[in-house]
Amino acid sequence: MTAAATPATSPATMGEQPGVRLARSRRNAELSLLLLAMVLVAAYGAMVEAKVLDTVTPDFWMPAAALTAVFLGAHLVIRFLAPFADPALLPAVALLNGLGVGFLRRLDLAKAAPPDREGLAIFAGTGGRQLAWTLISVVLAAGLLTLMRDHRSISRYAYTLGLSGIVLVMLPAVLPASISEINGAKLWVRIGSFSIQPGEFAKLALLVFFAYYLVRKREVLSLASRRFLGIDLPRGRDLGPVLVVWIISLLVLVFEKDLGTSLLYFGMFVVTLYIATERVSWLLIGLVLFFGGAYLAYVLGEAVGGPFANFYLRAQIWLDPFADPYEDGYQLVQGLLALGTGGLFGAGPGGGQPLLLPEVQNDFIFAGIGEEIGLFGLSALLVVYLLIVERGLRAALAVRDSFGKLLAGGLAFTLGLQVFVIVGGISKLIPLTGQTTPFLSAGGSSLMANWLLIAVLMRVSDAARRPVAAGGKVARPSGGPPEQLHGAPTEVIKP
Repeated sequence: MTAAATPATSPATMGEQPGVRLARSRRNAELSLLLLAMVLVAAYGAMVEAKVLDTVTPDFWMPAAALTAVFLGAHLVIRFLAPFADPALLPAVALLNGLGVGFLRRLDLAKAAPPDREGLAIFAGTGGRQLAWTLISVVLAAGLLTLMRDHRSISRYAYTLGLSGIVLVMLPAVLPASISEINGAKLWVRIGSFSIQPGEFAKLALLVFFAYYLVRKREVLSLASRRFLGIDLPRGRDLGPVLVVWIISLLVLVFEKDLGTSLLYFGMFVVTLYIATERVSWLLIGLVLFFGGAYLAYVLGEAVGGPFANFYLRAQIWLDPFADPYEDGYQLVQGLLALGTGGLFGAGPGGGQPLLLPEVQNDFIFAGIGEEIGLFGLSALLVVYLLIVERGLRAALAVRDSFGKLLAGGLAFTLGLQVFVIVGGISKLIPLTGQTTPFLSAGGSSLMANWLLIAVLMRVSDAARRPVAAGGKVARPSGGPPEQLHGAPTEVIKP
């Protein structure tokens, strides 16, 4: 008999560990998809120039080339530090980020005077600033991958991150409106020309805390007190954490005047709780609490005004934006008209009139892009977002520890919920919010926070797809983090 041949693998990625069940790292597939994404970004830039300038300048490829260099750097970091990470995450995010930079540069071309259009520098305008923020964000994501060699290590800082997250969430609410409020929502901290949106980073910190807390309390929270209509209801004493997060989300709704942010924080906690316990009752309780709180805020806004007045106004605009199409409802009306004008196929890159949209570079960038690429193009963008969320959930299912499952599942859902909140707002499905479209909207806070989110998903997916040795232990790259210290499903990694 001949011994069965064992597939070969690279010693560089496996550390030459014997008895390993081998898996492919798929980094070459990632590189191919990344280059394809950058070709699409370059083609988009050429079509924009052909429409806006009636010519394609010799420098049309420069923004795409700069982005390619940045993302190739990210690819190299992943190749060496997370060799088994999901190969579809980086290309999908790079495509969205690149199209966002391209559309913002398209706005710059439309704003510039005709003599200055063809000479617009690569780092000029909103598109140039977004390109610079992309570089900073990718460097931060690479730094996080370098420092966090094992996703379980951040569980050491769960309570610190939880407290930091609450502070970041509530900070804009306690600051004067002059430095924290934009378009009615108090989500910012502005000092001179510098501004930051603390809530973008708070969601990451809070998710780490939620995952750690629910791993420790999942058995208690899974207990049922009684069965009603086929649903196991939790014990009354276990409702405390949900009620606390519900109250915090209502405070965000009232004092920061933003439904989307409130929904984001409460939704990610309830879904993480559902992932931990597999109890549908928690989802139902969460829905009842959230919509009950929103309705109460609406009624109080109509009756007494005060801190509830802004939410009541937004709800009125949502119910009938055409009641006041030139004042309060102007932004939503213009967004709906842009989506309607785009139709199925759009006016083509550079062929729309996005400057008619207020805040088209931020809140309404999806509507501005939709006018030019139509329903089919927007559907393709949503599929890319869906792919990122699906890959995150796949990593959550495959990773071998409970903390990683909850962390990756919560991160993936949070990204999907943020897309739903902003797209639902501009399409009149829900009231308008102050959320930004991940990787597309202008701004450093959102871009940095979402790239950090992707870095954590990369680290979890690397652990999930890493091959398993014959003895059942996870193989790890040479010089990587320590293997599991004991038989617990989740543990704190100590130095």
